[in-house]
Amino acid sequence: MSTYSPKNILITGAAGFIACHVANRLVRSYPDYKIVVLDKLDYCSNLKNLIPSQSSPNFKFVKGDIASADLVNYLLITESIDTIMHFAAQTHVDNSFGNSFEFTKNNIYGTHVLLEACKVTGQIRRFIHVSTDEVYGETDEDAVVGNHEASQLLPTNPYSATKAGAEMLVMAYGRSYGLPVITTRGNNVYGPNQFPEKLIPKFILLAMKGKALPIHGDGGNVRSYLYCEDVAEAFEVVLHKGEVGHVYNIGTTKERRVIDVAKDICKLFNIDPEKHIQFVENRPFNDQRYFLDDQKLKNLGWDERTMWEEGLKKTIEWYTNNPDWWGDVSGALLPHPRMLMMPGGIERNLDGAEKYDSGSTEFSGKSNETQTVAPASKTSNVTQKSPYKFLIYGRTGWIGGLLGKLCEKQGIPYEYGKGRLEDRSKLLADINAVKPTHVFNAAGVTGRPNVDWCESHKPETIRTNVAGTLNLADVCREHGLLMMNFATGCIFEYDAKHPEGSGIGFKEEDTPNFAGSFYSKTKAMVEELLKNYDNVCTLRVRMPISGDLSNPRNFITKISRYNKVVNIPNSMTILDELLPISIEMAKRNLTGIWNFTNPGVVSHNEILEMFKKYIDPAFTWANFTLEEQAKVIVAARSNNEMDASKLKKEFPELLPIKESLIKYVFEPNKKTSA
Repeated sequence: MSTYSPKNILITGAAGFIACHVANRLVRSYPDYKIVVLDKLDYCSNLKNLIPSQSSPNFKFVKGDIASADLVNYLLITESIDTIMHFAAQTHVDNSFGNSFEFTKNNIYGTHVLLEACKVTGQIRRFIHVSTDEVYGETDEDAVVGNHEASQLLPTNPYSATKAGAEMLVMAYGRSYGLPVITTRGNNVYGPNQFPEKLIPKFILLAMKGKALPIHGDGGNVRSYLYCEDVAEAFEVVLHKGEVGHVYNIGTTKERRVIDVAKDICKLFNIDPEKHIQFVENRPFNDQRYFLDDQKLKNLGWDERTMWEEGLKKTIEWYTNNPDWWGDVSGALLPHPRMLMMPGGIERNLDGAEKYDSGSTEFSGKSNETQTVAPASKTSNVTQKSPYKFLIYGRTGWIGGLLGKLCEKQGIPYEYGKGRLEDRSKLLADINAVKPTHVFNAAGVTGRPNVDWCESHKPETIRTNVAGTLNLADVCREHGLLMMNFATGCIFEYDAKHPEGSGIGFKEEDTPNFAGSFYSKTKAMVEELLKNYDNVCTLRVRMPISGDLSNPRNFITKISRYNKVVNIPNSMTILDELLPISIEMAKRNLTGIWNFTNPGVVSHNEILEMFKKYIDPAFTWANFTLEEQAKVIVAARSNNEMDASKLKKEFPELLPIKESLIKYVFEPNKKTSA
């Protein structure tokens, strides 16, 4: 049997559970291997899982998404990667029933990006794809032989369907392009470092708190459990001895009913299972049994080492010693959790966490009743409760006020924050009182009546725009909340690389180059600092416009009242179109920096021509130069074009600026026969 020796290994998803044990094992055991970890730090990942490797010279961590083709290609080339161990995936079945598209995006599209990068670079000698026993579907209860590697794939839930789909892509790239692929399909894994949405760590944490252990259905479902270190050793064997083009089951013939797992945990905690086990509503389709034939892997020299009782004791000991490893996981401990998957190790529960009595030992107030927490049935006559609740800061502001009206229109519960951004205790009080799923920050100092005010009120501007915004982001992160932050694109100005009229706009990753006003300086400063908060979505708004032409904050209203205006093409934000998109972005849990403008540019004169055509045929105006403008203002004004291609890709229906102006502003206000 030939042995494969890798040099530079890329492990995806290694801040997660199984892969962290594999990465730490390889870093520790093979100092000549370079281990590069790529992980976007989703809600079930934690950098602390990689602490054993962080000081090792042969270890490197890169935060990023496997769905980013540019990043993946860059890493393969610059790190001279010859081996990929692909663990990154969304894996929790319960979540897949509530957010199946996220599973398709991560598990299928992400895998496809990796495969294509391997094809393009042509340097990969091993691609180990980590799949699941669930792709086989349900095993017959009376079957005495488990599914072998050539068994038919019959997935029964969105999660396993996406894993099966990813497998098909892996197989196709192996056959079509000769990619040296190996696939593994594993049983359930347990042990230290596992996010507590999964059965065993969930039961352990609930038992530690003296709470009830919720069991779906009657608890008769049968599963096979392997200890994490045994599984890490299995991947070590597959890496070195696995044969290209083959599939390997990683399993055990020792099976346990879910009810027995709960009883074993109760026994180790010395608590009465009759009082602490609670039967709740089953999930939509709960496979009765998964059973694998693992002889093929055993032929390579691997075998299970850790017995159930030993592994369970080790796991309980770890969670007892590390109770706060994951922070607030109350949402994951519900009987039927639905977590919003977000980059950055942040999670939010959707299904009524407020119904869970954190002070009781059971999920309902009465020990002899079963209380389930689940979404309303689609066939129910009762109006389904919105899964969202927004906390909005900036009630007296223009955007904050419009957000409230949009929430009312869409039936989304919301409340305005009462505290000032710089007062942390008030922010905490707001969050505890409102219990939001998302926070919108539309508060900030722009100046009274304009940004010139900020030049003579610098401490006040810093207090809100910098300190306050960071304060809110930090509080939100502590509570696992996504913060939608309305920022500004007035941190750029046309330059040699982005000349006026060229159509070359500033991108999200470009460094701000405009410091003509103190307002812009504070906004650029806080944007840079917010990059360290992975729970923030920064929306760069520019020269906002709405259909309300009576609003003095509306850019069109402003320039139509000026005696003279400059005439420079700029990117702008049509709020009537883009504010609803900001709500959709929150629902999708998008993060990072976004140029929040309509594609293209429009000049002052072009807007006023439209104003004359649609609103007032007698309207006239005069232009003056930037030099003349500078004589009547205190702070310089930003003029630029923003590249909105990232937003357009996410929302293809987004209109170009001139079309959006006509549709949302001028046509609804038309007073002429234009």
